[in-house]
Amino acid sequence: MIYSTATVPVNSAGKTLLTHAQAWAGLELKARYARLFLPPGLCTHCDLVEESKTHIVREATIAGEELREIVIFEPAQKVSFFQASGPREGVIINELFVDEIGALQLRFYCYLGLRGKEPGGPEEQAQQAWMNGDKGYKSALISTLQRTRELLAEGKL
Repeated sequence: MIYSTATVPVNSAGKTLLTHAQAWAGLELKARYARLFLPPGLCTHCDLVEESKTHIVREATIAGEELREIVIFEPAQKVSFFQASGPREGVIINELFVDEIGALQLRFYCYLGLRGKEPGGPEEQAQQAWMNGDKGYKSALISTLQRTRELLAEGKL
């Protein structure tokens, strides 16, 4: 089992301030258009195949892996990416929350396994190390906030 987590402040020093609503709008757009929000080259394809008021289903190629995700929205709070097909099974969550001092934070966490691989084996350990590393999901959080600020500056948010 892979468990990974990372948290970044939404409004770090020197950056354009984002409101909770603006940060949430960025997360919603990321769910629909991952290629535009993830670090360059990480997502090469992302198509919506189903959409409703509560969820979307998307097919994407991320880090060279084809996957299908059911994405559930908990408005203004959480986006959950359930891995319906692809190399992983489980859930990846992006969550907005206000910490104990009143600062808006964006957190990633996941509970995943690798299909067809030994639980806790070398493949899962390698995935865990990647997720926790500099190029892992923390970089996706930072990239998401950067793109959200760009859209705000362009008047598209």
